Amino acid sequence: MRLIKHIGLLLLMMIFFVPDDVQAQRQLKNSKSYLKKRNVKKVGKYKGGSIHFDKNKRYLSAGMSLDATNYFGDLAPSSKNGSTNPSLTRPAFSLFAQFRYSPNLTFRGSLSWARLKADDFESQDPYGESSRFRYVRNLSFRNDIKELAFTAVWDIFGNHGTFLNRVFVTPYVFAGVAVFHHNPRAKAPEVDRSGVPLEEAGQWVALRPLGTEGQLSPHYTTQEGERLHVKPYSTIQPSIPVGLGFRAKLNKRWDFEFEVGYRYLFTDYIDDISGMYVDLGALDSELAKVMSDRSAEPVSASGQPRDFEAINAVTSQITYTSKYDGCEYTVYAGYGHEGVDNNRGKAEDNDMYIVTSFRISYIITGSFKRAKFR
Repeated sequence: MRLIKHIGLLLLMMIFFVPDDVQAQRQLKNSKSYLKKRNVKKVGKYKGGSIHFDKNKRYLSAGMSLDATNYFGDLAPSSKNGSTNPSLTRPAFSLFAQFRYSPNLTFRGSLSWARLKADDFESQDPYGESSRFRYVRNLSFRNDIKELAFTAVWDIFGNHGTFLNRVFVTPYVFAGVAVFHHNPRAKAPEVDRSGVPLEEAGQWVALRPLGTEGQLSPHYTTQEGERLHVKPYSTIQPSIPVGLGFRAKLNKRWDFEFEVGYRYLFTDYIDDISGMYVDLGALDSELAKVMSDRSAEPVSASGQPRDFEAINAVTSQITYTSKYDGCEYTVYAGYGHEGVDNNRGKAEDNDMYIVTSFRISYIITGSFKRAKFR
């Protein structure tokens, strides 16, 4: 009897308690399934925009670049925008530092040196419809540019994480402000206009102190000091650098960049050429006179013989007496004198140049937190 009572009591406990336990297990299973579905749904909707970029993810990098420069201006092959002579491409280099400020924005400071060069003899076709007039002009220059620039760089593909999470490749655009020092020079010929050997023969002489377009001549100044012709240009100038490029991640801290940037200038005298020829008698030195008008020189600045058959087909020589020093000067019509059609340059358009850069940079600072496992 006692055994039967125990078996009966056990059956009663199973009837009352087992269903509750089964129900509890079912509720737990349903709860886990719900949480899983909800999390999967949230992950499916996540697009990455909510990652917070804070100051701990900013970093500093520095590097250098090897560059190539091309000049656009009054000595370009034509007056069209962007006209240049690839054979006169010249080297440049720069040092720079960059600060990653936000997922897409980087601030850059750079110090660079660049050389520009152009030559009518090299760029102009002596038989071209319009280029033949520039061939007769026979001007040339080179200019060493020292630039300090500050630019903002905007990555197309941003990085919301640390520097370790930056994308493998991203295109970017940039724009900013710059200030530069320049001093155009040209190689002096062997002799002056009278055939007397020049002391500076074969040297690269600075053109600004010569006032080749009458900038320094007292004959083009009123008694009040006002310039009647053109004012001397400054060797320190502002510019606006703009351009585009792409950046590639090499490893954890090294990046490679390739970019093409324009320098929009506020001067037309990067080549010492802009306005009109002046009366040679208004210039105060034989060097200034010969550097102002080089149309009659037998050879180019590079020492190559010039095509006078083509030159004489364009214009002919004239002789005039200067109203300033009373001397006679023989020049080609339209070159080396005051008068009609005596354009030396094109003052309406400022000069510009382009810089093609190959950059490599190293991330100096930057921190990241590793996950902690418990």
